[in-house]
Amino acid sequence: MSDESQRFEVYVARFPGAGGKRRISVAGGIMPRWRRDGTEIFYVGLDARVMAAAMTVKGDALDVGEVRPLFGPLELLTIANYRYDASADGQRFLIIPPQGSAEGVTVVQNWVAGLKK
Repeated sequence: MSDESQRFEVYVARFPGAGGKRRISVAGGIMPRWRRDGTEIFYVGLDARVMAAAMTVKGDALDVGEVRPLFGPLELLTIANYRYDASADGQRFLIIPPQGSAEGVTVVQNWVAGLKK
């Protein structure tokens, strides 16, 4: 993530080694997270929606596919703290609400028993 273009954008670059970086975000982005298998990068757009960018590695080349919104907007207090994370398969997200949020957390235990009813 860099603001060298005068707005925050998400980039990827080869590591280690030399080479240019490639912009991933569309219309700005912050708080990037890689999906564990490397097939997607998640980030928060400047409109506070969580975005997903499809990634494919072909030999030495990185192909950036479709960038699409997943959900949002998130309530973000600062760009310094990551307020979300993705599961290893990229199918679920954990979102940390801002402190003082009136929303509670509901935990459902033994939910399989409820399916039988």
